Amino acid sequence: MGDPLRRVRHDLVYYPFRLLLAGGSRVPLAFTRPLGILAGRLALALARTDRRRAREHLAIAFPEKPDADREVLLRHTARHLGLMLAEVLWLWRTDPQEVRGQVSMVGAEHLEAARARGRGAVLVTGHCGNWELMNARLGAGGIPMSIAVREVYDPRLHEVATALRARFGAQVISRGPTAGRRLVASLLANRVVGLLIDQDIRDIPGVFVPFFGHPAWTPSGAAQLALRARVPVVPAFISRAADGTHKVEVRPPIEPTGDAGDPNAVTRLTAEATNAIEQQIRAHPEQWVWMHRRWRTRPEPAVRNDD
Repeated sequence: MGDPLRRVRHDLVYYPFRLLLAGGSRVPLAFTRPLGILAGRLALALARTDRRRAREHLAIAFPEKPDADREVLLRHTARHLGLMLAEVLWLWRTDPQEVRGQVSMVGAEHLEAARARGRGAVLVTGHCGNWELMNARLGAGGIPMSIAVREVYDPRLHEVATALRARFGAQVISRGPTAGRRLVASLLANRVVGLLIDQDIRDIPGVFVPFFGHPAWTPSGAAQLALRARVPVVPAFISRAADGTHKVEVRPPIEPTGDAGDPNAVTRLTAEATNAIEQQIRAHPEQWVWMHRRWRTRPEPAVRNDD
């Protein structure tokens, strides 16, 4: 039957969220955005641990900024995450035409050029801007997406998240023993495989690469997949404009060099993709998830050899 207390905690998240979806998704975005901003402010005030961790990470990434500036950045981050909630509710019932009207896109020719080779492409991104909205925009733009995701801790929430992500044509592939084979099959079908690689996840393969000047444990699956399939890695990001609209920017491809079995080639390609993510975060620092434990895993100390 599982842990009753855990079930209660899950219910306290699941049922309010389903209620939000049922009601909030029917309300125009112009009305839910102010409520989202309020929710972001409230979350910042209540989430003591996340608030402390975000402050620590902002200090790591921007040591040159005064404390007051980092506090302003933290408040803007909370605002952005609140707006994300409103936009996710909107995505539950909106249609592709409305998505295209809300989100512009530049650089799609890089994905089309990769697909013209007949082997698809590996799209890498991070938790920058509203990444769920970027998935919707790519699908609404006719780009066949297959996205790799972590399973949500509550199977009911995972089912909701999967339904949302699949609304605009994405094939959702949960990480697990068969994920690699399914992602390769997607490339063979000339689809674009999307992966987020900006989190420290201990239970999947990774490498240490520089991130804001510090070594960060980073998923290496995107690099391994691109090297194995001989397809380009295409960075892509979404950012929010001051007027509430969004823009997806697809960057020029990073061509893989080396072999998937070569750790140096995997690390090099992962580092290049991570550098693109860092540059996006520096351009829009308020639109990233600073509360994530990005530097949780530390490199092992070097072993001295006095022989």
